[in-house]
Amino acid sequence: MTLSLGYLLPTRERIMVGVHETGQILKLGDHADNIGLDSVWIGDSLLAKPRHDPLSLISAIAGRTEKIQMGTAVLLPMLRNPVLLAHQVSTMDHISEGRIILGIGTARDVPAIRNEFEAAGVPFEKRIGTMLEQMRLCRALWTGEKTDWEGRWTVKGAELAPVPYTKGGPPIWSGGGVPAALKRSARYFDGWFPSGPGNGKNWSESWNELQGYAREANRDPADIVGAAYVTVAINDDVAKAEAELIEYLTSYYLRPGEEIRDQQYCVAGDRNAVTDWLNEFVEGGASHICVRFTGSEDQKQMDELARLREAWN
Repeated sequence: MTLSLGYLLPTRERIMVGVHETGQILKLGDHADNIGLDSVWIGDSLLAKPRHDPLSLISAIAGRTEKIQMGTAVLLPMLRNPVLLAHQVSTMDHISEGRIILGIGTARDVPAIRNEFEAAGVPFEKRIGTMLEQMRLCRALWTGEKTDWEGRWTVKGAELAPVPYTKGGPPIWSGGGVPAALKRSARYFDGWFPSGPGNGKNWSESWNELQGYAREANRDPADIVGAAYVTVAINDDVAKAEAELIEYLTSYYLRPGEEIRDQQYCVAGDRNAVTDWLNEFVEGGASHICVRFTGSEDQKQMDELARLREAWN
């Protein structure tokens, strides 16, 4: 099976060490394109996990690369006006000539994220309904036809231009592993993009469940991309890999790393162990994996990811 492998660009990690300049991030995007990786990804947060704005950076990367796909891992659309978001994404899709993937999520229920929603003036408890309506409105606007909308937003006779480079708009992938989240992806979106918990076997069980929901909704499961967001620490010294993983998660989320590890797809080990672990996702049906590496040697990590990619392609 052919597997697409992507690399999460370290926007959060750069901010954590006081590097606010974007030059290094853009060069990493260039390198990923040059060595033949399939995608690069950028996370999203306003205040809870400070980092660069993903839509702006993806536009910059799109303008200087040729082949690589670019995605949000994941965007919190609820923090944005959907008309503005539809316009931004449509423009990005043209800059990239159809290489955008819009990964979206509903956000974890933790105090820092609740505070982030409050600061943006968005009710946290209504975030899922808000997100679903936003995506429906974006898709309506992306048709280029006159759009009238009455709901959380009022739109009267609007015609968005440009329409996206990709007919109907770029693919939208949604995550989550609970039954309600699986049903959302199965019914409404182009891909399923969870971040855990568990491993490839757990992913596969949920993927099979999602395919059943797709059939119930009269959708062909083959039209939905099975993807995963994973965190990886590679070191020939397994103890060092384990320590690096826990330290990374703790500093990234400002919460105990052991707790985060139980909530997300995470692995620490040598290259063979990591390859075997990733292969569980592939055998379970995953066709696209976004890898977030621990550590700081970003270019070397990209090269390592390119070598891992050879195991499946």
